Amino acid sequence: MARPASPKAPTHGKTAEPLGTATRRAALRLLDAVLRRGEPLESALVSATRHVYGPDRGLAHAIAAEVLRRLPDLDALIDSVTERPLPDDAKARMALRIALVQALVLGTPQHAAIATALPLVDGGPRKLVHGVFGAIMRSGVLLPERPALPSPVEARWQQAWGDAMVEGAEAAIAAPPPLDLTLADPAETAHWAETLGGVSLMPGHVRLIDPAPVADLPGYAEGRWWVQDIAASLPARLLAARGGARAVDLCAAPGGKTLQLAAAGMQVAAVDVSPARIKRLRENLFRTRLKAEVIAGDVLLWAPEAPVDAVLIDAPCSATGIFRRHPDVLYRAHDRVIAEMAQLQTRIFARAADWVKPGGHLVYATCSLERAEGEDQLAAFLAKRPDYAIDPPEASSLPDGVPVAEGGYVRTLPGMLADRGGCDGFFIARLRRI
Repeated sequence: MARPASPKAPTHGKTAEPLGTATRRAALRLLDAVLRRGEPLESALVSATRHVYGPDRGLAHAIAAEVLRRLPDLDALIDSVTERPLPDDAKARMALRIALVQALVLGTPQHAAIATALPLVDGGPRKLVHGVFGAIMRSGVLLPERPALPSPVEARWQQAWGDAMVEGAEAAIAAPPPLDLTLADPAETAHWAETLGGVSLMPGHVRLIDPAPVADLPGYAEGRWWVQDIAASLPARLLAARGGARAVDLCAAPGGKTLQLAAAGMQVAAVDVSPARIKRLRENLFRTRLKAEVIAGDVLLWAPEAPVDAVLIDAPCSATGIFRRHPDVLYRAHDRVIAEMAQLQTRIFARAADWVKPGGHLVYATCSLERAEGEDQLAAFLAKRPDYAIDPPEASSLPDGVPVAEGGYVRTLPGMLADRGGCDGFFIARLRRI
């Protein structure tokens, strides 16, 4: 007896396509937005997935993200079985990337992976795509356990940090990271670690592996915690440790650091220029029942009415330190972007430093793994501002495995905390105005 035909998607007058093809088209649009237009993956999600809904939208995002995690290795596989390299932006190469990552990483059956990818070629060399995919699958080859980084990124980081850091970054990008929570009350750490089935790396922190959707977790609706990588929580921890009544949090949205400062009892002015991000900040304040003055403004134009006790600069940056969660940054943060961000950081750093009272504190932080956005910024600032001095954090204020650098600042790198799930890449300096 003949096998029943596979179900087909509605044709609407066109040749029928396998179910799931629309999801793969959405993944293709996401990859095109990142690799060709330089858009952030998350920013492209709404427009790229406008024709898919619910779980299919999540699948499109997962396919695109896994392609970006594994792009150099996927391309190496494709090139190993083609006589001539396919152009980087060719539909055939993009379709193969999507098919291969499903079969080799996401566990999609081979027939479904290729059947839903072939329509993406749109009149192109389907036979070539099918043949290359089949040859790779028949070879039994697997992707390396530790993905390769894009060549420019590997070269830059190897020069800046050495082989150990590059190896740590390759291991870190292999899979999405765990979920970190910052607690409104550090005294409840043991309670929430047990309730949520997580582990704590320091007071006020809980780490979850493969959790349920965030909004479904106990304590979310009550505002007892918020999502925040452990490295991202350190700048506000270091500032709050020095106390002070009034603080300004610059580039504050979506508000994790504002929430930390408010929970520590500080009067916080949270400044951000993005209306969409400010909306999220207000929602987070409402959910956690914490208070802060929210100000919509450009930090290069706005200024407090009087000097304050503390300023936290979470400066706009290349964001290469969050590549574990956002692998697209490795393809968007080119040298020009890093240089432009560094120039902006220099202006913000210099301007905000004038707002701190003598004896007050300033924390400068970036989620970047580039020295130009961290160590170089600090050195240049201190050379121009003799009224500021480094105030090194106490080792007890950091999680075990994150050291204080010789210069008195904190630099988190891939490989740190690796045996406990890792952390994002951050540069953090606490300074005191003399």
